[in-house]
Amino acid sequence: MWKKTMPPFLQFIIRRFLYALLSMVVITMVLYAGMMLTPPEARARLYLPPGKGGERASEQYLLNIIEENHLDQPYLVQYVYWVKSLFTSTWGYSPSMRTEVLPALLHRTPATLELMVYSLLLLIPLGLGSGLFSGWKPHSKFDTGFRVLAFIGTSMPSFILAMILISIFYLKLDWLAPGQMDVATELDMARTGFVEYTGALTIDSLLNNRFDIFITLLRHLAMPVFTLSIYHWATLGRVTRATMLNERGKEYITAARARGVRENVLIWRHALRAILAPSLTTIALSAANIATGVFVVEIIYGLTGISKVIVVAMSSIPDAPASLGFAVYSVIMVLGLMLSLDILQAIVDPRVREEVLKV
Repeated sequence: MWKKTMPPFLQFIIRRFLYALLSMVVITMVLYAGMMLTPPEARARLYLPPGKGGERASEQYLLNIIEENHLDQPYLVQYVYWVKSLFTSTWGYSPSMRTEVLPALLHRTPATLELMVYSLLLLIPLGLGSGLFSGWKPHSKFDTGFRVLAFIGTSMPSFILAMILISIFYLKLDWLAPGQMDVATELDMARTGFVEYTGALTIDSLLNNRFDIFITLLRHLAMPVFTLSIYHWATLGRVTRATMLNERGKEYITAARARGVRENVLIWRHALRAILAPSLTTIALSAANIATGVFVVEIIYGLTGISKVIVVAMSSIPDAPASLGFAVYSVIMVLGLMLSLDILQAIVDPRVREEVLKV
């Protein structure tokens, strides 16, 4: 009954939300099952408050923790209580970072989102534009050059590309630099009372009317953004080119050209609309891959994003709360991004949401 009365777009949103929720449940159940491979006494030490001392904790104290947190109960009971704690606590104390896990992740999220957004802003117009013109004039010099660069872009691992860029633009030319910012900029921000409104420093620099800091931050983001987006630019460009090759020979393009419609109008008004829908699927997949690949790029270039949490957790004392919190937070971020992109695709392409009626 509800399918007949509810609009297709709303049905689409509800169904995608339920898919994301189901995926979240399955993934977190697997993550927590991995935690249960350790005995309850070892997991009880993860609940010790700061300064209590894991080795010096008495046996009775650990038994009380096990009872309070239901660590001796069956798997499903423990999982339910653990999920409840995700909504009611700060995801535990991280001994390696000496702070609560969730605040540490939230504090570093703007820097990670900043890198992801700039990468998408670079790859989407370049991928659509290069693929469009390459497919519109196949076998031209532009098309040949694009295919060569796209082959290189899809073949080269991100960490190899990062090392090449650092060797050339930092060590050899000294044009760009890794890291979030240089020491002089950091001291200048501290001296002048730089206010962090959003946590995304490029946006905050504009809000503070510090265009010089904005330029400096962009110089530091240039190599990470290029490294993160080059593979996805090549993939999007190839998909767009293939779609354009198919569209340029269709009857509506031939009829429009016969009526004397200019090439620019054919490309931007007719062909672009036709390739936009299939390209959105590639963009959505690229955004999800960027959300998972951004951590490697952050580590290589020394950026203080979410990856800092897992780096610290894995490089010092065993830190299960930070490791598990990082995994759960990453899953939430990727699923949320995919849900948002699915909704955006349904807004742009009505055929996507109308498929719900056929299921």
